[in-house]
Amino acid sequence: MILPFKSVSLSHRTAPLAIREMLALNEDESKGFYVKCKDLFGLNELLIVSTCNRTEFYYTSDRDISTDLIKAFLIEKGLTNTAEYLGYFKQMDETEDSLRHLFEVATGLQSKVVGDLQIPNQIKKAYQQAADLNMAGPYLHRLMHTIFYSNKRVAQETSFRDGAASVSYATVALAEELSQALPNPKVLILGLGEIGLDVCKNMEEKDFAEFTIMNRTIEKAEKIASGKELFRVAPIADLWKEIAAADIIISSVRTDSPMITQAEIKKLQLLSFKYFIDLSVPRSIEDGIEKINGVLLYNIDTLKERADEALATRLASIPDVRTIIEESIVSFNDWSKEMEVSPTIHKLKNALEQIRKEEMNRHMKGLTKEETEKLEKITAGLVQKIIKQPIIHLKAACKRGDSDKMVDVLNDLFNLESFEEIES
Repeated sequence: MILPFKSVSLSHRTAPLAIREMLALNEDESKGFYVKCKDLFGLNELLIVSTCNRTEFYYTSDRDISTDLIKAFLIEKGLTNTAEYLGYFKQMDETEDSLRHLFEVATGLQSKVVGDLQIPNQIKKAYQQAADLNMAGPYLHRLMHTIFYSNKRVAQETSFRDGAASVSYATVALAEELSQALPNPKVLILGLGEIGLDVCKNMEEKDFAEFTIMNRTIEKAEKIASGKELFRVAPIADLWKEIAAADIIISSVRTDSPMITQAEIKKLQLLSFKYFIDLSVPRSIEDGIEKINGVLLYNIDTLKERADEALATRLASIPDVRTIIEESIVSFNDWSKEMEVSPTIHKLKNALEQIRKEEMNRHMKGLTKEETEKLEKITAGLVQKIIKQPIIHLKAACKRGDSDKMVDVLNDLFNLESFEEIES
């Protein structure tokens, strides 16, 4: 019997950033909570997804444990006043609802930035962790590979993955594009407000350059860089030294007047191209610096225009993405229904194999080795032909939703429960 597939979701749609940050799980915390869920609830299939925008749990169980799971999670995070936080979670106890939600999350339909390119990799990492901890059984294995195939179809058959649909994504895409003509590109990220943090997050899986981050409060930069070899930190006092060393400067500093000016850039006596990307409002880079030879400036309006175009393309592709998801869910549900009758198919094969072997043993005396092998081949072929039609009709009954009747008929017709298990 396939157990119901359920889910619990806390996301940007249900909770503010402060709550999401408080309840996010790092890798070690996820591992610990997998173990706790196995001990507390006896779960054998569990997927934990935790990103900057969501913390979610997907599991199979015939019991109603979602509320208890949320409470256990909150206590694990040190929050004993669990009633205050329950309202931030969405519970989905119907298999269809949970399946559709996971497909939509994994493809990026549920993302803050529609079509988020990072989410497929985040889902893969979550699945790998579940598999490593033996918390992924046949159902979850099949489901995740169906999702991966759906994502592949989305990328190949739609425009849903095209372009960068947010300013921070567009910034990263532009920096990567500009770096292609540079031998050893160096990128300076200046300012770690909301948009600067988004740029850093979107850079985390990139390796096209050397990245330096700088902030007025160096402790914030060090926290972002902690545990990430990708980023090095520089103090704000070294601003012009770092600008001189960088090829691409991304600035999102909040300032009343530009802190990067023509006069200061002229002092650098540039010998190669230098690209500036100003994401600040008001601007932190003086307008007109592109008049200096070797300097190119991109501002937030340019990036926003790119992002708006990409977002429009992605939004237009949503119906195609939903079609792929629905087709994938139908295919997966067909498989899960067939899995429910697989014990009956196994018993039928076992019963016919026992009959075949009993009859073989009755007639093998006096036969030569060649005759025995020929008889073995003939009888095995007969069994395969006999069992073929019942299996075809049983699987067809699964798709119609009336397999129970046929299972009962086969059990009665062949008295399947009376046959012993054959060791393979």
